[in-house]
Amino acid sequence: MDINFNVTHITFDGHVEVQKYRYLYFVIVFTAYILIICSNSTIVGIIVINKSLHEPMYIFIAALLINSVLYSTAIYPKLVIDFLSERQIISYSACLFQWFIYYTLCASEFFLLSVMAYDRYVSICKPLQYHTIMRKTTVYIFLILAWILPACQILVGILLSVKLKLCYFSLKGIICNSTVQKLYCVSSTIQNIYGLIVFVSAVPLPVIFILFTYTRIFIVTYQSSREIRRKAAQTCLPHLLVLINFSCLSTYDVLLAQLETNFSKTVYLSMSLQMILYHPLFNPIIYGLKLKEIYKNLKRLFS
Repeated sequence: MDINFNVTHITFDGHVEVQKYRYLYFVIVFTAYILIICSNSTIVGIIVINKSLHEPMYIFIAALLINSVLYSTAIYPKLVIDFLSERQIISYSACLFQWFIYYTLCASEFFLLSVMAYDRYVSICKPLQYHTIMRKTTVYIFLILAWILPACQILVGILLSVKLKLCYFSLKGIICNSTVQKLYCVSSTIQNIYGLIVFVSAVPLPVIFILFTYTRIFIVTYQSSREIRRKAAQTCLPHLLVLINFSCLSTYDVLLAQLETNFSKTVYLSMSLQMILYHPLFNPIIYGLKLKEIYKNLKRLFS
């Protein structure tokens, strides 16, 4: 019976004294999840309701915030259940699904940030051609690709993993991410090469593209009037802050998952929680406070 259990289930070994602090963990994670859902959904609702915000920039922001809600929903409910359970376990198939959702949405985030950088580039550097280039059809195509392309890329990686045999059933962590690869009996060269290709296409390439577009924006605005520089900074700064934050957390995730660390379980747990807490809460705060039109509508809503 134990053998069958181990074959079909994986144990999360990253939790610290769950029996002792289970209700504290539960309150922290449940509160964070409610805050994430409410804050992101509020701004998405404001963008949907106000026709003046039905512009490409705000539509992409709404897509980014929806990503945060989906990302959190793939992680937080399972964490809440684990904190209240005697055993922190997950079926192998559910673990692969969480892995798929986790990295699909991460890759989608970089794609959306790239599209937003392109939108700002066209708006500031080619203002007369903006409405011709950024048509509704173009925006919808970008949105579809932002979710479809990453999903297809990650799905291939998951299918390659399904064929591999598990030799270990204890996962060092609290969620299913790339640390799952350490559970396989033999490392797959094909999977490693494919994973590297997906990583390069999903992270470094979009970041290079974003830096290139913002360099062009900086050059154009530097040569323009003070008013144009102010408006450019007002719309571009939030995107750059989100990009820097998400890039740092993504690097953090890769290093935490891939490097052999000698951290104590307590330190490892706190580092893992930081990865899933910061970004979904950071986005609505930045866009809600830094973008004038959204902030104005938020103020009106709560007053």
